[in-house]
Amino acid sequence: MARTVPLDVPALAWAREQFARYYRSASIDPPPRLARREFASFPFATETMMRRHAALRTPEELREFLAREVPRHIYSSSAYYRRPAEPTMAAKEWLGADLIFDLDADHLRGADALSYAEQLALVKRRLLTLVDDFLLGDFGVDPAATTFAFSGGRGYHVHVRDERFLSLTSPERRELVDYVLGLGVDPRVAIERRHEDVRSGRTVAEAEADEELRGGGRSVPRLRQLAPPDAPGWRGRTTRAVLGVLARWEEAGRDRAAEEMEAWGLPRARARTWARDLLEHGGAAKIRESLSLDVFRGGVPDEFLERIVAQAAIEVQGETDAPVTTDIHRLIRLPGSLHGGTGLRVTPLSRDELDAFDPFSDALVTDGEVHRLVATADVRYPFPGGGLRASPGAALELPTGPAVFLVLRGEAALPPSPG
Repeated sequence: MARTVPLDVPALAWAREQFARYYRSASIDPPPRLARREFASFPFATETMMRRHAALRTPEELREFLAREVPRHIYSSSAYYRRPAEPTMAAKEWLGADLIFDLDADHLRGADALSYAEQLALVKRRLLTLVDDFLLGDFGVDPAATTFAFSGGRGYHVHVRDERFLSLTSPERRELVDYVLGLGVDPRVAIERRHEDVRSGRTVAEAEADEELRGGGRSVPRLRQLAPPDAPGWRGRTTRAVLGVLARWEEAGRDRAAEEMEAWGLPRARARTWARDLLEHGGAAKIRESLSLDVFRGGVPDEFLERIVAQAAIEVQGETDAPVTTDIHRLIRLPGSLHGGTGLRVTPLSRDELDAFDPFSDALVTDGEVHRLVATADVRYPFPGGGLRASPGAALELPTGPAVFLVLRGEAALPPSPG
């Protein structure tokens, strides 16, 4: 929910005035079924508590609320209620809920080692995978009933208002999350047995029947191969990931491939042997070109197949904040509002706008004002105009968007008052 840096009274008053100026002039589109949603907010104050159970019936009431209250954070419910202003969930009477997915840097592997800008870039890449591969692809979500928003913080929200999903219970939504996360998926689902005799084009059953008629009684070997990369669901997804791992190793070289396999827990000698077979003897290229997993003399060891396919599945897993999706009473940031920890706009986006979206320019508040600040931390951000770089103690003159961002993050302060 709301994570904010504590500010002193002058900084709080200054930040609130910047938000007030925005809310007095901003045109914020209300969410669909506005009158059925609960609203909640945090004020600008040194000690804050969430104010819940507000009902705003019209777009005009929403605009008046924002201009009057000037919330530091504001949320609307994903759920629709018969009586959203009632103080208990039972009294509200739940009617259904949007399907919400929340991707945040907090939940991404390896994000801790990245800068804020790098985290946002990584989150967007994961978002596009979630949307294109899982929601629009595997789940068949109606694109016209799906909207997106940059959260204003470290991630993105997906709002699915497809009528087929609105009545899903929490356990049913959990099943969708488990699928996205790959929980319970056997990565060997991507390994197929080739059902034909490659020497004659006959199916395995036909070839074995012929052997029986001739009295040979021999079984025809079933050759292993990866599922087609465009196969639906986790079969194709895992194949694409395996091919991606092999391509990465081909670029990085044998030693790097062996190191990765050792990190999986393989003995050093075995890892180096497999890396040599794949990269010096052409095994990786053969798998990539034919999808055949029987490219080595004696075949690819089962242990290697299981490990590389499992590792590829880990790398391709979707990542989403499961409690947000499964909570049928969830509060989610209001698109168009300002994030109280950054001052960035919770920016509504279409799928076509996602690719080119840059939060450091497209989510900034611009009003023509310039503010004097003093840096209190080492500042490195790719804001427009060549980026922003400053060391602690540096005097700054910044437009409203970057100025509010630094103050709310505790990386800059108002200059001392004269006298």
